[in-house]
Amino acid sequence: MEETIDPPASLLPPASRSQTKALETQLLGGERTLKRRDVAAGAGVSLLSARKIWRAMGFPNLGDDDVAFTQRDQEALNTVVTMVREGLLTEETAISVTRSIGQMTDRMAVWQIEALVEDLVAEHGVSDAEARRAVVSELPNLIAPLEKLLVYSYRRQLNAGIQRLAVRAAEGLAESALGREGDEDDTPLPLARAVGFADLVSYTSLSRRMNEKTLAKLVQRFENICAEIISVGGGRLVKTIGDEVLFNCETPVAGAQISLALAEAMAADDFLPEARVAMVWGRVLSRLGDIYGPTVNLAARLTSLAEPGTVLVDSVTATALAGDDRFVLTELPMEHVRGFGEISPVLLQRGEGQGIIVD
Repeated sequence: MEETIDPPASLLPPASRSQTKALETQLLGGERTLKRRDVAAGAGVSLLSARKIWRAMGFPNLGDDDVAFTQRDQEALNTVVTMVREGLLTEETAISVTRSIGQMTDRMAVWQIEALVEDLVAEHGVSDAEARRAVVSELPNLIAPLEKLLVYSYRRQLNAGIQRLAVRAAEGLAESALGREGDEDDTPLPLARAVGFADLVSYTSLSRRMNEKTLAKLVQRFENICAEIISVGGGRLVKTIGDEVLFNCETPVAGAQISLALAEAMAADDFLPEARVAMVWGRVLSRLGDIYGPTVNLAARLTSLAEPGTVLVDSVTATALAGDDRFVLTELPMEHVRGFGEISPVLLQRGEGQGIIVD
């Protein structure tokens, strides 16, 4: 008879049901013993009010008979309700702040799990499915240190946001008057910012020809390079949308240096395609962790006009940068830009100096 050979045992056996249950208890702070009406009553609010907060956190709808909550859920609801009762926040603001926490931590958790899965695949040579089943076993020892880093980063970012959005806001508005006539569409908006986009060339066609690992490497490399350059340049990475990043910073000079560094970094990278980059100095509205207004729209339009590996700015931004030896500004032929009419793009190139250095 033909001998049958069992497949080799996985180097990373999947987590058992008891391990999964233990991890849930560790993360939730205890067993699920409460129903939604119990938690709402414990906080002294209606079920409708409690559901508003849970929806803001991104929780799914639950039935009256679902035993889905722990004592830690009760404490969290009490915290939100207390802030409203003591007048620290209005109900609308409390829900908005809660939604910010829910959305950001959801993305953060997904990012971290995917990073752990990718590490297990690379280090142990297992399949993606095996790594996902095994990651539960890796998490218990990481929860406490990651939680410490989260609190630390939150406090640092909150301080940076206070400085950027409150303390230095008036200075930025005063500086942004240069080159403006006072009747621009963005004049009523409260913050002066250099807003930039960097867009990978031919990303769609490239992604169709790539396998999963290669595409993941491209996306991660692009975002990592952008994040480092923007951070070192004193800017803020607002968001990444596939093949494009949106960033802002407090001065036109910082925006110009970041823009040039991004274009140069992509051009010098053997793995990444070149990028189109554009930057506009103007005024924006900051809400929900994002930025809005004509300045953002114009920067996006200019990005689509830029040639691969180049940086475009508008005439107002060029005026703000004029006379600075670190930049060379070349006016290009007029272009019709949807929503803005005829504008004169300006090619931004490096002049004297090295620019941003990422070590």
